[in-house]
Amino acid sequence: MTTERRAPLDRRRVADTALRLLNESGLEGLTLRAIAKELDVKAPALYWHFKDKQALLDEMATEMYRRMAAVTRLDPAAGWQDVLRTTSRGLRTALLGYRDGARVYSGARFTGIDHAPEQEAYLRAMTEAGFTLAQAARAGTTVYAYTIGFVIEEQGVEPVPGHRREGYDVDERARMLADFPLSAAAGREIFTDYDSHFETGLEIVLAGIEARRGC
Repeated sequence: MTTERRAPLDRRRVADTALRLLNESGLEGLTLRAIAKELDVKAPALYWHFKDKQALLDEMATEMYRRMAAVTRLDPAAGWQDVLRTTSRGLRTALLGYRDGARVYSGARFTGIDHAPEQEAYLRAMTEAGFTLAQAARAGTTVYAYTIGFVIEEQGVEPVPGHRREGYDVDERARMLADFPLSAAAGREIFTDYDSHFETGLEIVLAGIEARRGC
């Protein structure tokens, strides 16, 4: 008879297990049944903690945020552009750490107020830089939407960094579009070097925020 005791089942443990399985199966393959099997419990046991899969996704996104916040710190002395660069880069890095990470995070509702200290620090930095509260909030949500959208598209091509999904061979694409030379050549610009593309797009967004600052 074994004397080993399993860790108690709680929301954080379920979310942690779900995030591990996410990297193996992707969002479509992530089921409450598979999570329960991994935890060696019956599926109904999970409903004590999550009423449905969306509630679990909310907790997964919250856990992703907790992990991101633990390694991404805002410098209160930095300029507002660097504050937004830090938050956007930190979010992208966190999302890329999980297969379909951006799809899990998009539209999720945080299950606590873990995000409040960083959000308060961001809003304070922006308002002290001369933005109104409304402008600061809109700037933040715009950069957030850019980052989420970018990573969703990025992970659509490379579900896991360095592993391209079938059908996104840029050379094959160029051959198929041989009669459209500009479109053929653009494929390498669109579907490769995501780090550079992300930084370019982020700077465009920041320039737009600056241009609208006095409006």
